[in-house]
Amino acid sequence: MQRYFIPESQFGADRVLITGDDAHHLLRVMRAESGDEVIVSDGKGKDALVRITVIGKNEAEGEIVDALPVSGEPAVDVWVAQSLPKGDKLETVIQKGTEVGALRFLPFLSERTVVQYDEKKEAKRLDRWREIAKEAAEQAHRSVIPEVEAPLSWKELLKLIPETDLALICYEKESGQQLRAVMSGTKERLSGKGKPRILIAIGPEGGFTEKEVAEAEAAGCRSVGLGSRILRTETAALVALACILYEFGEMGG
Repeated sequence: MQRYFIPESQFGADRVLITGDDAHHLLRVMRAESGDEVIVSDGKGKDALVRITVIGKNEAEGEIVDALPVSGEPAVDVWVAQSLPKGDKLETVIQKGTEVGALRFLPFLSERTVVQYDEKKEAKRLDRWREIAKEAAEQAHRSVIPEVEAPLSWKELLKLIPETDLALICYEKESGQQLRAVMSGTKERLSGKGKPRILIAIGPEGGFTEKEVAEAEAAGCRSVGLGSRILRTETAALVALACILYEFGEMGG
């Protein structure tokens, strides 16, 4: 069944209002008619089965038939901190990461980031990143749209570590601790914290510097490896995310 995310302000006690691009898709693409049913969510965990009752030129109204249980949300909150990569790679990370189950995306600038940061351009890109997260959440039938933050500095990212229950930094030169071993050793402890928060930091195309790894560890991060093969930055983000969710039984058991 088709799913749409709408602002909380358009989500009433017994009725909803669908406008903008969502209304265009519902009315022009899906050719919805009065009486058709869709799932509507506020993007924060509130889902409802809605029956379309009024169709306007650029909007549609519907009555809430039933409140639905939250579905598609993992039992662990994973924050993907991704150093800004070249081209549209971050779009891939956000789209696929949303489908897999990430809750939050934290783009950041690191020493080897090659992208020339332009605040004005990034503001436009941020809108696009958030729209990609919304569309991917609809496609994946999630109840929550992941947050996509404006790019952070390295120091700003490190300041977020105390807000998490576990923070990991993926480092290709890490020969000791591998991600699976760390997760296996900490899963039981984290499971006792209700819904744990895990941050996974991924470096740019050139990787993290030794200085950055040391700073991350000093701030509370654990350095982990992702195996013996060198992964592209966008691949590393998705592999790490999937591995963490797998350890929590979120990848089909």
